[in-house]
Amino acid sequence: MALQVLTLLDYQLQRMTFWGHGTTSTFPSQKAHSSEEDLDDSDEQVEDRDRVDTLRPPAPGSSQAPGGHLSVVVAADWLSSMDQIITGSWDRTAILWDVESGQPLQPLTGHDHELTHVSAHPTQRLVVTASRDTTFRLWDFRESIPVVSVFQGHTETVTSSVFARDDKVVSGSDDRTIKVWELRNMRSALATIRTDSSVNRLAVSTGGIIAIPHDNRQIRLFDLNGQRIARLPRTSRQGHRRMVSSVAWAEEPLLDCDLFSCGFDRRVFGWSIVLPKDN
Repeated sequence: MALQVLTLLDYQLQRMTFWGHGTTSTFPSQKAHSSEEDLDDSDEQVEDRDRVDTLRPPAPGSSQAPGGHLSVVVAADWLSSMDQIITGSWDRTAILWDVESGQPLQPLTGHDHELTHVSAHPTQRLVVTASRDTTFRLWDFRESIPVVSVFQGHTETVTSSVFARDDKVVSGSDDRTIKVWELRNMRSALATIRTDSSVNRLAVSTGGIIAIPHDNRQIRLFDLNGQRIARLPRTSRQGHRRMVSSVAWAEEPLLDCDLFSCGFDRRVFGWSIVLPKDN
């Protein structure tokens, strides 16, 4: 069984401010560095730092209760209560974990192919899971018996599905579309955004701005109505050199950045974005 490792890396900082259609940007000289060779598979002693807990499946033959993933874990998120975590894996399952005990509480099964993403609602006990089977599923834990709904709105792998303000869900896919759904009526999408490149792991800000990372090295910003706001970077000489694999909005600005992106170029960028007031 392979050990999955999560690390914090240095990043190259890129500041970009949007005023309507104009931009200003600054580029410090510091370069980011990360390499798989820098990771050590051994469990070394951590000195002078706080230890962190790790959720692991029990070892074969142990007396612990069965559970845990059988393949790579690709995503994780906190439930609103902050005492449980949801994880998704290539083993086609998601698992609800108890943080205090570190034990799996409930497996979520039903997807026909590997999971690509999991996301929890910020205030309610709701979870969405995305999969290579072209569907995403909504799991409702507000009752004693969880309720699951399957949504089929894409024709290829659903790379991510996340909750947005006003009880909406945003899904992105390798079929080059992003769709905005309403939780109360998810039979058809409220808006569809069509792009010229596959969509990777997107993110939605608390203000309702969708950041969409693409294979073509760009990040595009849209609102929940499907209206385009901006493109990052503004020129080909800025930003990532290879596909952008994921983006994340900061709940509070970190080092003057409120959007972060990472790519196959082994770089992480921080973006400082100021949008027009009407957005």
